[in-house]
Amino acid sequence: MTTEDVSRESRDQSSNVPAATRGSQRETVPGRANAATARQAQHAALTTDHGNTRISDAVVAKIAGLATKEIPGVYDMGKGMARTFGKLRAQVPGSGQTDSATQGVTVEVGERQAAADLDIVTFYGQSIVEVSEAVRRNVIERIEAMTGLQVTEVNITVDDLYVEGGDGETEQQESRVQ
Repeated sequence: MTTEDVSRESRDQSSNVPAATRGSQRETVPGRANAATARQAQHAALTTDHGNTRISDAVVAKIAGLATKEIPGVYDMGKGMARTFGKLRAQVPGSGQTDSATQGVTVEVGERQAAADLDIVTFYGQSIVEVSEAVRRNVIERIEAMTGLQVTEVNITVDDLYVEGGDGETEQQESRVQ
């Protein structure tokens, strides 16, 4: 199987995924056994007669971070101080979106496998179980489809809940004290 065949197979596989799969209830993708075979072919394609493909931890972390943010119910990522510094960094002119995409993401990448640890903030009122399962599924699907690496685990820590309207109340209290 050539690299072009693997790319074509990967595109074909990703086009079979319905757009509605971002919610907490996902439709089953038809031909799941074929998808497993395609993944095995992608794993083998990382090492070929013509050379090796290495995927950096930063690339896998960025994929995991962006895949996490695609899920409704995820407000933000990272622990308290990381989120605070991230907001300050975002206000600095010329700072890119690169750091925010990997905020709250730690990965380990081997030759054929990857594992991810995610720190997320969910909205108050959302089912934490449903949000974290949707995040886990999406992260696994995105990493495996884009890199060919087998994802062994995705550990999720919910660090905080976002309560809508809570930020405005805090600003009013701070302005009275000043």
